[in-house]
Amino acid sequence: MNDIALTVQQTARPTGFPAPDDFRFAESPVPEPAPGTALVENLYWSVDPYHREMMDGDFALNAPLEGRALGRVVESRDPALPEGEIVFHRHGWRTHAVVRPEETRRLPHHDGVPLSAYLSVLGGTGLTAYVGLTRIAQLREGDDLFVSAAAGGVGTATGRMARLMGAGRMVGSAGTADKVAYLKQHVGYDEAFDYHAGPVADLLAKAAPDGIDLFVDNVGGEHLGAAIGALRERGRVVRIGTVGQYNTPDAPLALFNHADVVEKSLRIEGFLVSNYRDVQEELYEFAVPHLLSGRLALDETIVEGFDRIVDAFLLMLRGGNTGKIIVRGAER
Repeated sequence: MNDIALTVQQTARPTGFPAPDDFRFAESPVPEPAPGTALVENLYWSVDPYHREMMDGDFALNAPLEGRALGRVVESRDPALPEGEIVFHRHGWRTHAVVRPEETRRLPHHDGVPLSAYLSVLGGTGLTAYVGLTRIAQLREGDDLFVSAAAGGVGTATGRMARLMGAGRMVGSAGTADKVAYLKQHVGYDEAFDYHAGPVADLLAKAAPDGIDLFVDNVGGEHLGAAIGALRERGRVVRIGTVGQYNTPDAPLALFNHADVVEKSLRIEGFLVSNYRDVQEELYEFAVPHLLSGRLALDETIVEGFDRIVDAFLLMLRGGNTGKIIVRGAER
């Protein structure tokens, strides 16, 4: 094991899109675990849109950033964390972490499931999609849905899971023609559009001329306004994120006819996936058999090497990934 640990620290509060200079890599000796803890050498790291929001004040400057990670226990001072075990934890953005048992989740042993899946469709990304469809939207067989940022991690997971759950017509928005093609050819969307091609309301009306029952929103703004206009009676909006405003805080807010919410008996609800961790095992029960059978595929963009974690984060913020973006250690 390397005797030098690396952490990523935030050095400044960005205005608009973050830049490489807003981060630094800091070296230190590999930490020693205290009694009741274990040392984990990280293998995979997740970079997520919510990290951008946290950069505005939740992350302390000049301190290690937090994030989801998978790692191997390499030195343990607690029997609950045996050496060699692979665990999930939230001390990411660093090569090594000292963790307590209550800060970790031991991964189940599903033969044939790659480790990266526990950060994508079986991790927080997949759990967000699953909770959104089952708990918030309460998807019914035959429901027609629209998903914004459909080529991202949550968007691809939402599309694939909704198709397995019996959704009707599925429409997605994405930022490039290649992503639009990917959604239709690989993920199971019936129609998709590049939101740069015109007003979202017009593009959605063309893609879903008969309206929609459900909108899963990762973007906000113009997408939200367009979807509320397209929703049928008793339609539902699941608010997951507002990525369209993370780097442009002065972007116009969503404009829509507020009377639609009353006259069509619409329901708009957001949620934090951290409040639904008790659904994790249910997600495994649903998703793992479909993964093993091939009915559920992984949509992942893998970036090699911890030294590229900042690059991966900035790439994700600019829409350079398809599916969940994951950083994989160079040595594993």
